[in-house]
Amino acid sequence: MSVASLALPDLIRTFVGFILTLAVFTYILGDNALFRLSIHIFIGAAAGYAAVTAINSVIWPQLLLPLITGTTTDRLFALVPLVLSVSLLLKISPTLARLGNPAVAYLVGVGVAAGVGGAVMGTIFPQVAASANLLDLSTIQPGEDWIWAILKGSIILVGTVTTLIYFHYGARPKLNQPAQRPAWITWLAWIGQVFIAITLGTIFAGVYSAALTAFVERLHFMSSIILGIFQ
Repeated sequence: MSVASLALPDLIRTFVGFILTLAVFTYILGDNALFRLSIHIFIGAAAGYAAVTAINSVIWPQLLLPLITGTTTDRLFALVPLVLSVSLLLKISPTLARLGNPAVAYLVGVGVAAGVGGAVMGTIFPQVAASANLLDLSTIQPGEDWIWAILKGSIILVGTVTTLIYFHYGARPKLNQPAQRPAWITWLAWIGQVFIAITLGTIFAGVYSAALTAFVERLHFMSSIILGIFQ
């Protein structure tokens, strides 16, 4: 990439990105002012982008616009989020913070309901259905080894069941002894722990690979800028 061939706005963006990348890389030498400055710029830019997105996508079209140009019904419906938003802002004041508790309770309740519903309908049920379908011999493609298909489905099924058993905390109390889980649940939970460790290792490898890819991309960007200066 030749730096001289870039337009002025592209040239400014390129050199700003180059300088900020160097500032982040200075963290190798330890925490310093350049690194903190680049992090503050990143956080500020991200917060500004999130605020503008919230205003353009949520606050203006779904709250303010119905109050200004909407019908009477639209204005009545818009009053509910408006009142909740104002009461949520009252959490800033120590004396009026209690008035914001209903809005916080509503947010927490909706968030928990959405999280539980998403986990059940989007993860657990599809996982159970997918694990059961793996053992369906009618789904095996022509020419596919049915033994390998059954083995693969069995491994996934065992991993799913034992992982769920790992999070079983029920235990029967015994006389003068601490409560302990049955031995068969303990063994199955240990197998589930192995599957969890494999999963976490795979996730870590994916995150590390993504970070390494970003690092290589930044090195390529910096090297192309340096070489482009002398072209």
